[in-house]
Amino acid sequence: MPLSEDEQRILSQIEEQLYETDPDLAHEVGSTTVYTDSRRNLFWATLGGLVGLGVMVFTLSTSYLVSFLGFVILLISALFVERSLRQLGKISIEQLTQTIRRRPIRGIVDNAGRRFRRENDDDDSDSA
Repeated sequence: MPLSEDEQRILSQIEEQLYETDPDLAHEVGSTTVYTDSRRNLFWATLGGLVGLGVMVFTLSTSYLVSFLGFVILLISALFVERSLRQLGKISIEQLTQTIRRRPIRGIVDNAGRRFRRENDDDDSDSA
C-alpha cells in the first residue's frame, strides 16, 4: 500500500531531522539491512573455517594436537556458517510470508500468468 502525500511529507521531515540531529545514526540506519549482520557472521565463519582447514592440513604431519585444534576451529566455524545461513533463510521466509499475506497467492499467480503471456506475445512479434 503506497503512502499518501501527507505521510510521505511527514516521513521526509522525520528523515531530515534525523540527519540534522544524529548523522552517524542516520548513516548507519540507511546502510544497514536485515541481512547485514548475518552476512558478516557468514563471512567471518567461512574465513575461520578456511583457517581451521589450513591449520589442520598443514600441521597434520608435524603435530596431531595442533591439527586437532585446526579441526575444532573448522567444526566451530561450520556451526556458525549453518547458524548464519539459517538466519538468512528465516529472514527470507518471513519476507515471503509477509508478501503473500499482503497479496493473495491468486493475485501472484495471475500476475505471473499475465507477465508470461506478455513475454510470449513479445517473442512472437519479434520473430515475425
